[in-house]
Amino acid sequence: MGFFRKKNNSKMHSNSISTSQMMKTNLANELKTNLQENLQRIKDSLGKSSDIIIREIRVGKEETIKAGIIYTDGLTDTISLQNFILETLMLDVEGTELQKKLSPEQNLISVLKDFAMTVGEIKELSNFEELLTGLLSGDTIILIDGYAQGLIISNRHWVERGVTEATAQVVVRGPREGFSENLRINTALVRRRLKDPDLWMESKVIGKRTKTNVAMMYIKGIANDKIVKEVRLRLDKIDIDGILESGNIEELIQDAPYSPFPTIFNTERPDVVAAALLEGRIAILVDGTPFVLVVPAMFVQFFQSSEDYYQRADIASLIRLLRFFAFSIAMLAPALFIAVTTFNHAMLPTGLLISLAAQREGAPFPAFVEAIIMEVTFEILREAGLRMPRSIGSAISIVGAFVIGTAAVEAGIISAAMVIVVSITAISSFVSPTYNLAISGRILRFGFMALAASFGLLGITIGLIALLLHLCSLRSFGVPYMSSLAPFNLSDQKDTFILLPIWKMFTRPRLISQQNIVRQQDSASAKPEPPKNERG
Repeated sequence: MGFFRKKNNSKMHSNSISTSQMMKTNLANELKTNLQENLQRIKDSLGKSSDIIIREIRVGKEETIKAGIIYTDGLTDTISLQNFILETLMLDVEGTELQKKLSPEQNLISVLKDFAMTVGEIKELSNFEELLTGLLSGDTIILIDGYAQGLIISNRHWVERGVTEATAQVVVRGPREGFSENLRINTALVRRRLKDPDLWMESKVIGKRTKTNVAMMYIKGIANDKIVKEVRLRLDKIDIDGILESGNIEELIQDAPYSPFPTIFNTERPDVVAAALLEGRIAILVDGTPFVLVVPAMFVQFFQSSEDYYQRADIASLIRLLRFFAFSIAMLAPALFIAVTTFNHAMLPTGLLISLAAQREGAPFPAFVEAIIMEVTFEILREAGLRMPRSIGSAISIVGAFVIGTAAVEAGIISAAMVIVVSITAISSFVSPTYNLAISGRILRFGFMALAASFGLLGITIGLIALLLHLCSLRSFGVPYMSSLAPFNLSDQKDTFILLPIWKMFTRPRLISQQNIVRQQDSASAKPEPPKNERG
């Protein structure tokens, strides 16, 4: 009993210490009533940085009230600061009824907030940490001598790229708008397409030092409440000093960090995000990046392009099947060539086998080493083309690949058939509409090449079975990664390998949206029909 009593006493003592520490921390974060102390604390906290502008003025009756205006040069709209804040306090107050209210007997903070400030968003603050966060975000801070509170005015303004065409996910037909680095512009682009009061947005600040604004958007009544809760929980658990891009968020909340396949979808197109929200998915927008995260993500989703839904369903279906076929080529073509030329000669026609044998007669390396050399060379050329200036990057990559391939064949180092196979593989890897999935195919390609060089077609078969088992084991925020293929759902096959007309897609994906799954009442009533000719 004595042991438990001592243990409980020590626990109560530690709790009382932590409580007292929290009280001391809260008191230290509170603003002081003395204006000069608050201004000096701001200067000391920010290292007397030159871009932090502090202006002391006098307002009120007989100009006896001292006030301080603090803002960050380059992040604050100085035009609105001069026209709506400084001019209001220093000029508009004089000779008006407001001057009578600005007296020591009145609560000057409330008077300025309710009667003087002609700006859109304004709120009171009493916490020093909140003051620094708003100041470094571009807000203007007003402090009054004699008050332990202040005003934070939202007049942020900085140089931004604006709304331009999406460059990572180009379409032939469809909207040309793309997200920018401004969070408010991005949320407005989504709101413009979904004028639904059920489109809810939750804002969070992540990063101890960067204080990055993150927004989570979903449609209440369509999105699965369990998935919304899970996304919210994972975001709240992030404890890191800085978030610079949505890729940092993706790494911290994804389900399978060691899988080559992405379990979170990202896009820079507002129409793609709007369509995902209508299906019951959740969008995560991060300030400072044009790429928006969409969860949960399915495997077939990475083969879908927004352009598929803006043209005829039969054309879109053929193109989508072509994407699946191109992904298979990009992942398996070199491995199949190695297998049939090294182990499984009987798989080739006699004429082709003789031609390949003649080409490889003087080749100094086995087919696997040839494939490795060519694939690594092409990956180097690809990365060089991406990093070089755009005016010469594409020319260098194309000319380099052509010159190196031709020279390697003429020198007898690489066979001509291997150059053809690697070229087809490289071209097929660009067919994928998402960059993440293309990278997954590039990684798996080398693994299948090693299996083919070791066991032939048997090794490729074993690799495909292992890959299929791995895909079926993945989940994205609780939703199976291979749905609607595994588990198989017949009603969701209308948007998997082929695309049915929009008037037949009258339900949402069942595994993503558990409620309000009906898009339109009946497919037959929505089917377009030509007008009937009436004869009088």
